[in-house]
Amino acid sequence: MRYHHRFGMFFFGLIIFSYGIAMAIQVQHLGVSPWDMLNIALRDRFGLTIGTWAVLVGLFLIGCSLFIGRRYINIGTFLNAVLVGAFVDFFLFTGILPSASSLPLDILILLAAIAVMGIGGGMYSAAGIGAGPRDGFMLSLSDKTGFSISHVRIVMESLVVVIGLLIGGPVFLFTFIYPFIQSPIYQRSYLFWKKRMDEDASHAVTG
Repeated sequence: MRYHHRFGMFFFGLIIFSYGIAMAIQVQHLGVSPWDMLNIALRDRFGLTIGTWAVLVGLFLIGCSLFIGRRYINIGTFLNAVLVGAFVDFFLFTGILPSASSLPLDILILLAAIAVMGIGGGMYSAAGIGAGPRDGFMLSLSDKTGFSISHVRIVMESLVVVIGLLIGGPVFLFTFIYPFIQSPIYQRSYLFWKKRMDEDASHAVTG
């Protein structure tokens, strides 16, 4: 796949992923992902916007990854850190989101948000432009410590939940079941777009 096509897929995936985050924040009383919970808690405690905190936390994690090892940090990592926060704020400020109303509808909104995040996440990851700041940090930590990526993720996200709880973040049932819903959707999206990318690259070579 041509490089500008990969960048297009990367940016479009980030937009979809960010829209899913903003959808979930609309019904945050049901619980959001650990990192989004932390950003909401930081906003409530110290001010600034949720998107701004997403950028700041992302840049902090990039700094930690650079200190541990630069293997997983590249231009895509910085773009991810900055653009996701900007897109989330844009969607929240413009109000082009479904609104919370009743519990059954709120649950549907949150389930849709998790699915949208999984689709967008798989899409931008398949573009191969670079790992996100959180994934890059956890991959770097896994390499440094020798622990598996899954163990590092569990420890890191558990720590984030504890920090979020301590400063008043919105923790509820869906905070804990996010990975079980989102991960399979992410995998299917990633494999689908990776296959498309490989097919386009194959056609470009044979053509």
